[in-house]
Amino acid sequence: MSKIGKKIIIVPEDVNVVYDDKLNNLKISGPKGELEVKMKSRILFDMKENIIKINRKNEQKSTKSLHGLYRSLIANAIVGVTRGYEKNLEVIGIGYRVTLENNKLILSVGFSHNVEIIAPEGIDIKVEKNSIKISGIDKQLVGNFAANIRKVRPPEPYKGKGIRYSDEVVKLKPGKSLKAEK
Repeated sequence: MSKIGKKIIIVPEDVNVVYDDKLNNLKISGPKGELEVKMKSRILFDMKENIIKINRKNEQKSTKSLHGLYRSLIANAIVGVTRGYEKNLEVIGIGYRVTLENNKLILSVGFSHNVEIIAPEGIDIKVEKNSIKISGIDKQLVGNFAANIRKVRPPEPYKGKGIRYSDEVVKLKPGKSLKAEK
């Protein structure tokens, strides 16, 4: 039995969960929005009152690997429609700037041109000085968008310049050092 897959999911009062047998998908709606989780036919969904339990049809290795995955996807969707997800990025470097025009993030990070990134639907961006706040209800979408922004100019190991997560620790390497003459 999967350690994650066997855990139950408690559905809050303000969240509505609807399972469609024909399409084999789960619609989860809450105060922040609505998400859909497409289920595999090998995974069984059981809901009683406000408790969700995920089971599997057989003991094949591929089915076992999906058991914990779908439990996590459903739990993440429930958290997303109630609280939402948020990633914070910092732009560190002399002359590095970030601006937001409409739904387009414009990064000036040391290239000969500005890098423009258009936010996908369902993502909210806020920019204050050199920090970027990305929020939304879909955990995968928020994390992937933050990773794409960081990928433009990842922090370099000598001076620490670049785009990093606010809680990320960049281990700086020592630069060239003079050797003492003997």
